[in-house]
Amino acid sequence: MKRIEITCADGHILRGHRFEPAASDGPTRGVVVIASATGVLSTYYHRYAAFLAKHGFTAITFDYRGIGASAPESLKGFSARWHEWGYKDIDAVIASARSHSPGLPLHFVGHSFGGFGVGLARESRHLTRILTVGAQHAYWRDYAKRHRAGFWRRWHLAMPLAALRHGYFPGRKRGWLEDLPRGVALDWARSRRDFTAVRRGKAGASMRRHQQDLRAPILAVAATDDPFATPRAMRRTLAYTPNARHQTARISPQELNQPELGHFALFHDRFADTFWVDTLAWLGDGVNPWGRTSGMPQSQLVPGRR
Repeated sequence: MKRIEITCADGHILRGHRFEPAASDGPTRGVVVIASATGVLSTYYHRYAAFLAKHGFTAITFDYRGIGASAPESLKGFSARWHEWGYKDIDAVIASARSHSPGLPLHFVGHSFGGFGVGLARESRHLTRILTVGAQHAYWRDYAKRHRAGFWRRWHLAMPLAALRHGYFPGRKRGWLEDLPRGVALDWARSRRDFTAVRRGKAGASMRRHQQDLRAPILAVAATDDPFATPRAMRRTLAYTPNARHQTARISPQELNQPELGHFALFHDRFADTFWVDTLAWLGDGVNPWGRTSGMPQSQLVPGRR
């Protein structure tokens, strides 16, 4: 594991780690960029990154601007927006990975917003394959019905009020997630059914163009009990990238002998011999390892529909 720094086009420095396979494992099979969920440190994915390295992949983790190792000493007054994590940060990390390992297949694993944000990045057009886990952008009507009211009060009422009061969202103190920049917290709270429609001007047009240009095949995975990545949320997310071939898979807790999975569990190392091994089939060979899968027609739900 090696610490790395990546400079974005606007000069912001991101910090992360690179996990290289051992020379004794033979030729490197490819490079995998791992993008975190909102408010989750990149260190949470280190065990999975080390697993990928043991199986022949170079794996890269990083913290978005304003998070973990990429955060300033104080988030008060720090400017960062949610879309910038994809449009600028993911873009810079993919570009860095491509220049560091030219000629190797370049893959992407995105958790939650990470799996949505990849479409906002111009560099995503160079990806070979994409695996998303619980990908969505937290539009409140897409939450699972039994969680919807509680999530709305937490993420769309309490979070923005706290962010406005403190100048950032003190998520760590509340035990909800990592501290968030004010702009990111407010963007999440105000997330619309069409994420890019509220981005006006050159940036908004560029993001929509990047989504159209993404053509790497996508395997979108979520747990059946994930309250964020419901089937409706998955359809909405995939509809933003209509030119990328995609497949979906929903995994039940019972399949993995667990009482529950939810939104975060699949990156825990207790799934190293099950879910993690299955991801190798997709990343290494482009084979969907889950039997009960299907493509979701883009026409079923486009981003701007309720």
